[in-house]
Amino acid sequence: MTSLAPDVLVCGGGMAGVAAAVAAAREGAEVLLVERWGFLGGSATAAAVGQFVGWETAAGRQVVQGIAEEIVRRLGERGGAQGHRHFMMSTGHRMDHVPYDPEILKLVLDEIVCEAGAAPLFQAMVLAVTRKGRTITAVEVLTKAGPVRVQPRAVIDASGDLDVLHRAGAAFLPLGDDEALQPGTMMFRFGPIDVDVFEAIPAEERGALARRGYESGALARAALHASIIPGTRDGWFNVSRVAVDATDPFALSRGEIEGRRQAVAAAGYLRDAVPGCGGGRLVAIAAQLGIRESRRIAGRYVLTGEDVRAGRRFADVIAVGAYPLDIHPPAGGGLSFSTLGADHSYDIPFRSLVPEGMDNALVAGRGISATHEAHASVRVMPTCMAIGQAAGSAAAAMVRANASAGELDVAALRTRLAGAGAYLAG
Repeated sequence: MTSLAPDVLVCGGGMAGVAAAVAAAREGAEVLLVERWGFLGGSATAAAVGQFVGWETAAGRQVVQGIAEEIVRRLGERGGAQGHRHFMMSTGHRMDHVPYDPEILKLVLDEIVCEAGAAPLFQAMVLAVTRKGRTITAVEVLTKAGPVRVQPRAVIDASGDLDVLHRAGAAFLPLGDDEALQPGTMMFRFGPIDVDVFEAIPAEERGALARRGYESGALARAALHASIIPGTRDGWFNVSRVAVDATDPFALSRGEIEGRRQAVAAAGYLRDAVPGCGGGRLVAIAAQLGIRESRRIAGRYVLTGEDVRAGRRFADVIAVGAYPLDIHPPAGGGLSFSTLGADHSYDIPFRSLVPEGMDNALVAGRGISATHEAHASVRVMPTCMAIGQAAGSAAAAMVRANASAGELDVAALRTRLAGAGAYLAG
């Protein structure tokens, strides 16, 4: 069996994993980035979300910067994005977003990772994990050439579903009695659209069209939300809803099939009933279901909805969030969307990235230690990239100092993050 011994192993090449790998490599660590697809980006590319939301407070203060903002800049240079924009939601909330082209994003992520010196390993899936006491000593990944044994000094689980830590026997947060996993979405590309007509649909008419589509069964979600691809007349539509436990392979398989069925039905409704869409057709369906929520680690601190609402500050802050509490129920056409105030933000502490009872492992992305409610804000990709940058920098520091996560000098970590452009001001 082939064996590798990098300083840092990042499992999962989504947006959090990319930021983690780039941050660690830029700090001098030897980094292996393992990804199950043949490209990077995760939800941003394979699930084709089509836009990054949650960069700033409602008042316009940008709280996610660093590597995440560098990716936006690189996208713009390639014509794959047109910078930060805003739109009005039906709730009256002024939402910031960066629409992007998923295909160009794949190239941008290849470049930023390889330029940093991290080594991507595509078409590879986590097979087994060896743990001794509080330490992960090896991770076996399955490749076309067979299993590869990786013996890293630090591990970052950025897989979304936290497959590495699950196989390592880590503890996870349970769902409460009144909670349910947020559903997945199957994004689809539809076009050409008369963008001016589509975007000029009055809010009241848009809401009525969405409700009519939902009541007819054509839309699984009472929404007509699309992200127009820069430089085109096509949009990626987020109007499906698939209740699924993404950690159950059989349920996930059924969910992928249901998501595609919903995409076809929704595309037909757009063509037949929605202004600006009459000349369009279904162009593509995302390669995978977009997953909002699955496992969440039991960390040294559990971030709560009250922490988010109160704008709580922490001495070990490593990232700042400002996205509202956005909870999609698994059934029904609506959602629970709680805004946080004009210039409201909250801290994410380093302890929420550290699994309880483990020394050389960190979490990056939506699986950090947070309640179901807090997760509804933390889960968006810009925040996940900020968390990923912190995890990568922390892992590199752990390797340099030969220290566990609990022994890490977090003040020094914060200084390095700020020096690399991360926003930590609260």
